[in-house]
Amino acid sequence: QVQLVESGGGLVQAGNSLRLSCAASGRTFSSYSMAWFRQAPGKEREFVARITGSGGSQYYTDSVKGRFTISRDNALNTMYLQMNSLKPEDTAVYYCAARRTGTNDYTYWGQGTQVTVSS
Repeated sequence: QVQLVESGGGLVQAGNSLRLSCAASGRTFSSYSMAWFRQAPGKEREFVARITGSGGSQYYTDSVKGRFTISRDNALNTMYLQMNSLKPEDTAVYYCAARRTGTNDYTYWGQGTQVTVSS
């Protein structure tokens, strides 16, 4: 069982930065591939970025490439999303998710943290 808790959301002006954190419980954090998703009002949840268990590979949706950086610290059981050059269209609730390495479905989800970018 893995419990995930996001933090770091808030209200920022366009062009500014935020760093989200996702703290995970458990002793096998490195066994999980982690990801960030987001859901804007009236829209479906969408994939933002993911990172392998070791942290060696990262993947991003096209709209955030070059602006967002996903990372993790397995010693601290924490994943991060550094968001730079934020745009109003980045406004959403951001969720972290975990899946066991080798599986396809994200089984564990956090409660979400709100990010609002004003123009």
